This record gives sequence, C-alpha cells and structure tokens, in this order.
Amino acid sequence: MVLALYKTLLAAMMAYASHYGITKVYSEFCVPSGVWGFVQGIITAGSPVCSTAFSVMSNTHITYSTIILTSLSRLIIDACVDSPTSSQPQSLPAS
Repeated sequence: MVLALYKTLLAAMMAYASHYGITKVYSEFCVPSGVWGFVQGIITAGSPVCSTAFSVMSNTHITYSTIILTSLSRLIIDACVDSPTSSQPQSLPAS
C-alpha cells in the first residue's frame, strides 16, 4: 500500500511538473504580459508550437486532476473497507 502511494504521488508530481513547466513556457513565449505581449500573442498564440503547448497544458491538467481524484477515492474506499465493523459476527470460543 505504501509503495502504491509513493508511485501515485510521483505520478502526480511528474504530471504537475510537466504542466507547470509548459505553462511557464507558453506564458513567456506565446502570450507574454504587457501591451507588446498582447500584440505578439495575436501572432504567436495560433502557431503550431503554441497550440501544442496549450494541448499539453490541457492534458496534463486533466491527468493530475484525475490522479488526485482517484487517489482520494481510493483512500476513502480503503478506509471504509478495511475498517472493522461491529456488525460482523465474531467467532465463539471453543467450549
């Protein structure tokens, strides 16, 4: 269980690191800030490189969001399934 948790956290961090990095690249080169950035963005935002960067941002966002949601769901389910309940019959001692 612990190894699975580490693998899940590593996958989420890798997806988020990719998302963060490509977002910074897109922000810097495709749609920079300022008035000149607005003008430059009109030209560069539709370029193949910027379109690809935008697609990668979208897909990595979906990936790490899914990893987080799935991980939380698994933790909740594991907590419910693995917890002892009082409704389970207990074995009687041998007489």
